[in-house]
Amino acid sequence: MTNDAVWQKIPDDARGGSREQPRLITPALLRSWTLPEPSGTKYSRGQVLVVGGDRTTPGAAMLAGLSSLRMGAGRLSLAVAASIAAQVAVAVPESGATSLADDSEGAITGEQVEQHLTKDLERADCVLVGPGLGNPDGAGRLLSEIVRLLPDDVPIVLDAFGATVLPDLSTAERDRLSGRLVLTPNRGELAHLLDEDEVDQDRVAEGIIDAAGRYGAAVGCDTWITDGDGLWQVTTGDTGLGTSGSGDVVAGAVAGLLSRGAGLVQSLVWGKYVHAAAGDALAAQFGRVGYLASEIPPELPLVMRTLRGD
Repeated sequence: MTNDAVWQKIPDDARGGSREQPRLITPALLRSWTLPEPSGTKYSRGQVLVVGGDRTTPGAAMLAGLSSLRMGAGRLSLAVAASIAAQVAVAVPESGATSLADDSEGAITGEQVEQHLTKDLERADCVLVGPGLGNPDGAGRLLSEIVRLLPDDVPIVLDAFGATVLPDLSTAERDRLSGRLVLTPNRGELAHLLDEDEVDQDRVAEGIIDAAGRYGAAVGCDTWITDGDGLWQVTTGDTGLGTSGSGDVVAGAVAGLLSRGAGLVQSLVWGKYVHAAAGDALAAQFGRVGYLASEIPPELPLVMRTLRGD
């Protein structure tokens, strides 16, 4: 299933607001901005490819992949360091696992990408690059090769090191991504995207608007989301979401929605809200802090059901 409407028309009652008055994301807003109806086989419901997972951090790619399935994607492929691909395949039986060349430390090198990843890229409905990558040189080569090989109509999500190395691509490579790109950086990664030392909490909204314009992307950071024009804000969620692996869950949730045919900013708005609401459900069970990122994905479809998203 190819996503033909990544920059889809936004319903009037769901449009983003301004910096002075952002549109607050509520269940009513989401219900007015309905997601594509899931139907058919695992192939027609959406195929997600997650590229990441060095030997020391495979869990990031696994969390992202499982989150994409929990948001309704039908088929998952994980492309991870060759030295752990077999173990990942066993740990995530719902996924296929592709081996990527890695060095003696288990970091993905970005070599032999065409040989190992072309088939997965050609059949993907969305590609997520970044979770679990730790070597900037390897991540840069990897992303450059993916840009060269990825069909022009496939949306791509960049997270963590996938987003950090984006400014290092050539102008032509960045142009190939413009218009089908989603960025899910944290504040440190957003600063790197903007070539700044840091982005203060009070300047996140302005920063993501700048990044959206610079890279032709929909961007979400902290509670803020933009398509480069309108601005949305998530008002649910709490400090417990600030736990190791939580950002990987967000990136995977967004990728899952994109694979189903949702638009770029729609996937961010829905994905970040559902992630935050899942955290609220866990906080009610465990307390404000102490729940794990791995406990968030099973809550995602429950939140979706309450929103009548599926």
